[in-house]
Amino acid sequence: MKTFNTLANTANALLNDEAGFIVSAELILVATIVVLGLVVGLSELSHNVNQELEDVGSAIASINQTFQYCGNAGHKGGAEGSQFTDYADHCDGQWDIYSSGFGSEY
Repeated sequence: MKTFNTLANTANALLNDEAGFIVSAELILVATIVVLGLVVGLSELSHNVNQELEDVGSAIASINQTFQYCGNAGHKGGAEGSQFTDYADHCDGQWDIYSSGFGSEY
């Protein structure tokens, strides 16, 4: 019960405190500039992360996975060879993803 009284006293002290934070025009202006800067910065971060992920995808897509091995034959049997040729896929290139943003450089 003593803990509840202490919490109630602390809550009352905070409610009755007269030395609060005064919101002025300067603080609103600074907060607005900070928020706008964060929005622009996070937007650019998003575009750059997407660009780097597209580069990684293009690098993986450019790996040539063509292989071939010959068959062999012996006195009692043989095995056929096999081959696979890796052709370029449709829309498989570095510039296959375009941004839908207005005036974007991507």
